Amino acid sequence: MYVCMYVCMYVCMCLRVYEREGSQGQAGCCLPIATAVGAVGRWFVVTQVSTEFPVCCAPAPRMFMAATIQLEPLLLFVLWTTVTVVLPGSGEGGWQQSGLGIAVAVPEERCTVERQAHLTYSEFMQHYAFVKPVILQGLTDNSRFRALCSRENLLASFGDNVVRLSTANTYSYRKVDLPFQEYVEQLLHPQDPTSLGNDTLYFFGDNNFTEWAPLFQHYSPPPFRLLGTTPAYSFGIAGAGSGVPFHWHGPGFSEVIYGRKRWFLYPPEKTPEFHPNKTTLAWLQEIYPSLAPSARPLECTIQAGEVLYFPDRWWHATLNLDTSVFISTFLG
Repeated sequence: MYVCMYVCMYVCMCLRVYEREGSQGQAGCCLPIATAVGAVGRWFVVTQVSTEFPVCCAPAPRMFMAATIQLEPLLLFVLWTTVTVVLPGSGEGGWQQSGLGIAVAVPEERCTVERQAHLTYSEFMQHYAFVKPVILQGLTDNSRFRALCSRENLLASFGDNVVRLSTANTYSYRKVDLPFQEYVEQLLHPQDPTSLGNDTLYFFGDNNFTEWAPLFQHYSPPPFRLLGTTPAYSFGIAGAGSGVPFHWHGPGFSEVIYGRKRWFLYPPEKTPEFHPNKTTLAWLQEIYPSLAPSARPLECTIQAGEVLYFPDRWWHATLNLDTSVFISTFLG
């Protein structure tokens, strides 16, 4: 039984490594594998061990079998948590160790932003570049960049780097500098629903491009450009429930590397109702439910590997549904 469980653990670790290297497979298969291997282990104890021992020793394997059957749920739980939480480089890059999403109820999601796979540059320019947001799929392969952005790899490469944090309100005037490792280990936790934006520190936008260049050189941005603009990267990591309230700036792309990020967008001529120092989470709980259907924003949740494009001067607010790693390409 124990041999089978350890074999299963090894198989699951291999699956996790394979997934980390870019597989689209689901690590959720590990638990059924563990269950199946456990069943084989019980069969082995019953049919093989008991027949190999003398009659006088027969109670021993039966007692062992009973003990393993009783302990099996605990063993499976230990195995499952080991594979999904403890092992570095898991399917979520080690970023979900402190939680599996925001601990507050959010309204049922609806997606009103178009998703497009294999969009051509001509189609992008004609239908979206100056017109409306779009979610892009399948344009680039960032599996290498994703592996480098695991919690373990980023702390090993950039843990001592000083990063600049901004407050999570519309204007983000306050800046705080501290080591990246300190931010990850002490401040990267789920958003307190009662906190104001100027009390919430957020790592995004103020990157030292020289220090982060070894990471950024592995990123493949969307291939679409707008005439007269120059792309600039902004890299971010934020806790579940965090986000930035409504604001606007030039056009850009935003890709989720780990986690999920929910977006709310209004066109330039339609100023949303919001308080600049209240978080997106507070807006979602207090204002969103009272909006008439015609007053609701475009919205959708961007999954890992997807890219959202937003045109110039579009209002937008973000909400991280998990601990999220993301990178934006601003076209300034």
